[in-house]
Amino acid sequence: MDTSKLKRFAQHARRLLRDQVKAKMSLVLAADSAARRETLEAVKELEEQIRQTSSEQVLDKVAYTWFNRFCALRFMDLNGYNKVRVVSPADESQFQPEILADAKQGHINETRVPDKTRQRVDALLSGQATSNDPQQEAYRLLVVAECNAFHQAMPYLFERIADYTELLMPDDLLSGNSVLAYTREAMTPDACQDVEVIGWLYQFYISEKKDQVFDGLKKNQKITPENIPAATQLFTPHWIVRYLVENSLGRLWMLNHPNSPLAGQMNYYIAPDQAETDFLKIDKPEDMKICDPACGSGHMLTYAFDLLYAIYEEVGTEKTEIAEKILTHNLFGIEIDERAGELAAFALTMKARSKTNSRFFNKSIKPHICVLQKVSFDSDELNDYMAEVGRDLFTRELQGTLQQFADVDNLGSLITPKLASVADVLPILQAKDMAGNLFLANTHAKVLQVLHMAEFLSPRYAVVVANPPYMGGKGMNTKLGDWARVNYPKSKSDLFAMFIERNLDMSLPKGAVAMITMQSWMFLSSYEALRGRILNENTILSMAHLGARAFDSIGGEVVSTTAFVLENSHKPEYRGAFMRLVDGKSEAEKMEMMDKAIAQGSAA
Repeated sequence: MDTSKLKRFAQHARRLLRDQVKAKMSLVLAADSAARRETLEAVKELEEQIRQTSSEQVLDKVAYTWFNRFCALRFMDLNGYNKVRVVSPADESQFQPEILADAKQGHINETRVPDKTRQRVDALLSGQATSNDPQQEAYRLLVVAECNAFHQAMPYLFERIADYTELLMPDDLLSGNSVLAYTREAMTPDACQDVEVIGWLYQFYISEKKDQVFDGLKKNQKITPENIPAATQLFTPHWIVRYLVENSLGRLWMLNHPNSPLAGQMNYYIAPDQAETDFLKIDKPEDMKICDPACGSGHMLTYAFDLLYAIYEEVGTEKTEIAEKILTHNLFGIEIDERAGELAAFALTMKARSKTNSRFFNKSIKPHICVLQKVSFDSDELNDYMAEVGRDLFTRELQGTLQQFADVDNLGSLITPKLASVADVLPILQAKDMAGNLFLANTHAKVLQVLHMAEFLSPRYAVVVANPPYMGGKGMNTKLGDWARVNYPKSKSDLFAMFIERNLDMSLPKGAVAMITMQSWMFLSSYEALRGRILNENTILSMAHLGARAFDSIGGEVVSTTAFVLENSHKPEYRGAFMRLVDGKSEAEKMEMMDKAIAQGSAA
């Protein structure tokens, strides 16, 4: 995949979309705008969002909302998942989107385009309705209708558009200099053979913002919560993903099924060199819950999907049921970045769709991707709610958990819910009908939202796999730094180190934790207590010491890394497998060195 081309496109698309959305915002917010006359509620919503955050944050949100949607529609076009191509021509040698070409011939899908929209499009294209640019207006209406039609199948990416997001949609979608023209040029049929392209695009889309954040660090500007996603996103090379997933999820299956043919498709799997009897017992594939607590755009989870698919096939599961079972029982992602979370859910949906047929969208199966969102309560609000529902239900641990998510945009998956399990209380509260209580219905919704997030953060996973965020103490804002010193005294020096501890706590006893992190925890005195915890309480199953230049997307010697798999149990006699790959000068060299070490059984 030519990632350099994707990078140029994503960065240009961000600038172009921001400029166009900014121009539309000025027009819409003008005192005498047509939008105020025709869609006043949407304009009021836009103004309220600006008041609550800032015009800059709203601008960013709308720009990458449309970027995500356009990229998703292009991917589905090229893979035959759209009934009619929405942003692409019927033939790649042409230019006009197929959906518009069909509309000109009178062919508009009645099940996906509402009657009122269809009539307006017909009037525009036949000349019966006046417009400064009838084709452009007709096409915009068709794109919005398609986005709304996908709402039921993928609400996380295609929210119903009847708000300011539609008002701020870019005007130019059909010219040779439009964002869609650049999208088609970069997202070629070859690039879109794998949903991995979506992750690369997102990393490159936010890369300039990431540079701005790090420039600020040089001026001693701390990283604020809204900038944490941009500062910490890093797309993991596929061969590292395979090493991590195959030696955690794949290993767990092989321990339980030593004669499984799965080993034949795991090129990076390191088989134990001694017989093991003490391991996490798995009765059936549905029992293996896999979590990425900082999932980004879902790269770890999409490869885990591939392995799980092979496992379900192995046990004889009907092929028509496998994708649904994987999304229902096995894969869980947690993320603080809403847009990245949307793309992770989209990537998993595309994985499932690739193994099924068009009817899969009709099932409305939602991947388990939890986007952590701030929720806070004032004391009177919670007291009134507890009095209505019943105070006996609200233990000290439950009340404490409800107060833990006020700063979740800052702390993310590092939060350990005070309530160890929500299994007893969540069903009871879900059964409460508070719709008739206008004062407490919103509080009830917030309580359920917190418990849903706490459920994702509970220690219930057979495998936790991650490329966690990297942020040293110097970059942390005051609240995050102070909180880290209290809650993670052994690993407070960097987010990645705190995630090592957190992931171990999220995994089941004898479960696996597979990560790629900075290598500094292996050497620096500030991590001595963390090393002590790992060596005295856990077991290193394998490690690939990568050193610098394991990420071609990061130049120079900036990031030196190590990839490893831990078991959440202490086996002092276990002999792990270790690979020293620091001499490789690039991703390709390190990958070749790992391939050779595993093939020759020379991991020492």
